[in-house]
Amino acid sequence: MKLLAFETATEACSIAIYVDGEVRERFEVAPRRHAELALPWAEQLLADAGIARAQLDAIALSRGPGAFTGVRLAIALAQGIALALDRPLVPVSTLAVLASQVPPPRAVAGEGGCDVGAAHPILAAIDARMGEVYAGTFVHRGDRLEATSEEAVIAPADYVLAGDDAGWIGVGTGFAATEGVLATRLQPRFTRIDAQALPHAADLVRLAAAAFSRGEMVAPEFVEPAYLRNNVALTLEEQKALRASR
Repeated sequence: MKLLAFETATEACSIAIYVDGEVRERFEVAPRRHAELALPWAEQLLADAGIARAQLDAIALSRGPGAFTGVRLAIALAQGIALALDRPLVPVSTLAVLASQVPPPRAVAGEGGCDVGAAHPILAAIDARMGEVYAGTFVHRGDRLEATSEEAVIAPADYVLAGDDAGWIGVGTGFAATEGVLATRLQPRFTRIDAQALPHAADLVRLAAAAFSRGEMVAPEFVEPAYLRNNVALTLEEQKALRASR
């Protein structure tokens, strides 16, 4: 299996290739340089691996939620390559890419053999600007990372975590947004929070490889971005009102 992946939904630009289980990645926090870097990086990674575009089985992309221009760029690049090659796309949630940085539980030795340790529930959150975060919850079940809630864009002060269990792991810049409100509110229920984490194409392409194996591809013309927000920018009056309320 040979996949090329574009992750440009946040301030990080990241490209990866997957060649029969081996992953190569380029990653850099490079705001406003994604369009400049993405294709040259992709070509270099393919060249380094000795892979031609025509050998790719599919193109993977981070479909959001995230920055409007970044999400659109990944879709445009992936669609262009996929259409030229007559290959399918494998869209993956940006929040799932973040959540996959939390490793699945390992088998632990016990009486009678090995048991799989309990999976920690995961909250992935991305700073959505304008006083909001993109958020979604996930859990490892076997070898799959599954969403356990709808993705949402919401003010950190209004986000409600389901249930009352502890042992959560938090990942993503949403925990540092608006002076860390989300992290402060939910800290008692979390064992660990990484508020600096950004999505990586290496994680994206691994998720995409698993999805490809399950047949979860779409034709290039049918890929849908996940913006979650109807308005991608505040008006001047809305910006003034937001500043006045702080």
